[in-house]
Amino acid sequence: MPQEQDTLCYKIREGLTKWRDIFTWQLFKTLLMGQGLSALICGTAVTSQYLASVYYLSTAMLQSFINYTLLGITYTIALIFRRGDGNILQILKTKWWKYLLLGLTDVEANYAVVKAYQYTTLTSIQLLDCFIIPVLMILSWFFLKTRYRIIHYVAVCLCLAGVGAMVGADILAGQDQGSSSDILLGDGLVLVSATLYAISNVCQEYTVKNLSRVEFLGMVGLFGSIISAIQLGILEHNEVSKIQWTWEIALILAGYALCMYGFYSFMPVVIKMSSATAVNLSLLTGDLFSLFCGLFLFQYTFSGLYIVSLVVILVGFMMFNTVPTLNRALAPASDEEGCDNHAAEFDNDSTQGCVDEITCAQSEQDQIKSQVNQRQSSCVVINSVKM
Repeated sequence: MPQEQDTLCYKIREGLTKWRDIFTWQLFKTLLMGQGLSALICGTAVTSQYLASVYYLSTAMLQSFINYTLLGITYTIALIFRRGDGNILQILKTKWWKYLLLGLTDVEANYAVVKAYQYTTLTSIQLLDCFIIPVLMILSWFFLKTRYRIIHYVAVCLCLAGVGAMVGADILAGQDQGSSSDILLGDGLVLVSATLYAISNVCQEYTVKNLSRVEFLGMVGLFGSIISAIQLGILEHNEVSKIQWTWEIALILAGYALCMYGFYSFMPVVIKMSSATAVNLSLLTGDLFSLFCGLFLFQYTFSGLYIVSLVVILVGFMMFNTVPTLNRALAPASDEEGCDNHAAEFDNDSTQGCVDEITCAQSEQDQIKSQVNQRQSSCVVINSVKM
C-alpha cells in the first residue's frame, strides 16, 4: 500500500496549509484597509478637482489648515488630558523641535504637490509621484534598519509597472490634463513633495511603532495647524477673501476635510500593521479610483488598461506583504506592540521552534551523559567490591 505522504489527499492538504500560511486574514485585512486609504485619497482628489474645475478655487493651504485643525481638536486635546510622560507638556519639553520639523515637512509636502498641478501635466505627476517608493526604501534601510528581500524588489517593480499601464491608458485616451507652463519647475515640485512625504512617512512609522499613534497625530495637528495658518495668511489671504461662499462650496470643502482627516487618522493604523512602504504601494491605486470616478463626474474615457493596472498593483502589493521584511531597529512599546510585517509572526514562530529543538537536543545529550556517568560509577563500585 502507498504511504500516506504519497497520496493525492495528503498533497492537497499540505498545499492548502501552505497557502493558508501565506494568504492569511491579516494579509487581506491589510489589503482592504490599504484600499480604504486609497478611496479616501480618491475623495480628496475628486473634491479638489471639483473645486478647481467648477468653482475655480485653488486654496491648498485653506484645505490643509482645516485638516490639521481637525487633527488638533481631537488628538492634541487627547494629549492634553493624558498623564505621565505621554502628556503634551512632557512631549513639548523634550521633543518639540522634532515635531516642529515633522509638521513643517508634512505641510510643505502637501503644498508642493498641489502647486505642481499649475506647472506640469497630470501624467508627469502620476509618474514622478512614484519616486516616494525608492526614497522610502532607502530611508527605511538606513534609519529603520529594514532589510528587504528579492521578492520585495520584484513586488515594487510590479506595482510601478501597473502605474505605467495607467499612465499609458491616460495618454492613449487623450487625458493628459494639467498645465505645461513650466514643466521643469512642476516636475521638480513633485520630486520635492515625494521626498518630503517619504521623510514624513518614515518618521510616522517609527513613532507609531515605538511611541503611539495619538502622539504622532496630536503633534502633527498642533504644529501643522500653526504652520498652515501662517502660510495661509501669507500666500492665500487674497484668494480666501474673494470666495463667494455657497452651501455647495462649503459641502465640498467639508467632504475634502473629512476624507483627509480619515486618511490621516487611519494611515498610522495600517502602517503599524505593515510598513510605510507597503502602505504607499497600496496608495498607488488611488489615482485609478479617481479615474473611475472621473468616468461619471468629468466624462473621462474608459480603457481596459485601467483594470489591468489595478490588478497588477494589487498583486504586487500582496507579494510585498506575504514575505516579512527584517527590521532590527524598531522596539515597540508594550502597550502598542507592532511588527514590521504581519508575516514576521511566522519567522518568530519558526525561530522559537528552532530554539525549542536545540533545547530538547541539549537536554537529551545531558541525560545520556548522566546515564553514562552513572554506569561508570556503578562499574567502579563493583570493581572495588570485587577487590
